Amino acid sequence: MGEQPPRVDHYGSQYGNFATELYAGIRAATYDRDIGQNGWLTASEQDLFLEWLSVGPDHRLLDIACGSGGPTIRIAVESGCSVDGIDIHAQAIAEAERAAEESGVEHRARFHHVDGSGALPFDDHTFDAVTCIDAINHLPDRPRILEEWHRVLKSGGRLVFTDPIVVTGPLTHEEIAIRASIGFFLFVPDGSDDAMLSAAGFEVRHREDRTENMASMAARWRAARAASETDLRRIEGEADYEGQQTFFEVCARLAGESRLSRIAYCAVKS
Repeated sequence: MGEQPPRVDHYGSQYGNFATELYAGIRAATYDRDIGQNGWLTASEQDLFLEWLSVGPDHRLLDIACGSGGPTIRIAVESGCSVDGIDIHAQAIAEAERAAEESGVEHRARFHHVDGSGALPFDDHTFDAVTCIDAINHLPDRPRILEEWHRVLKSGGRLVFTDPIVVTGPLTHEEIAIRASIGFFLFVPDGSDDAMLSAAGFEVRHREDRTENMASMAARWRAARAASETDLRRIEGEADYEGQQTFFEVCARLAGESRLSRIAYCAVKS
């Protein structure tokens, strides 16, 4: 079956260098608009998700695995709602807090260094909305995770998440290993999320294939990184640079061939 690829420190390098001119330039070349994201989300896609969420100034939203906080802060700015973001990476939370202060929304954008795979440090029925963009695949026990999100949502509250690791075609052992080389990944067959949402007490309102974003963003991200190869090799090291480039190449190919898909969901707490 071949050797297991080495673990790649994708998130460490991203969050550790997020505010630098080099990494900002890579984001600018990758996305339709740099909103401080680190994944397959675009600004136009987030606008669609905001329509699904229907949040406003009187609402409170929780963003699971918020990363450096850019998209979370944009939700607060665009909708007027209050937001809480949690992430397991301390560097990401530090960057999010800095960005919130810089954006002038620190009074209604709070960030917490919390492992989203465990019990959430919030009371029952706290939030009007919960989001988790391109990160549910990093959380091991999905049925329990969905129950926890259901717990912290108010009755009628909305959940929007994307699952970028939905198996929709044949995958080799090597492809799976490379795709999971940047951390823990839970691969699920198509339809599993629908069944787990129902079991957790959610009613699906929207289900949309957003795989094209993943295919195009991965290809563009790889190309943008290649244009800054010398500087990235110096910062990340030879192994991490090569590992990330291979990761993005496999991401783009599997998504482009619709063998590994990215599905967006909007569900309501019954």
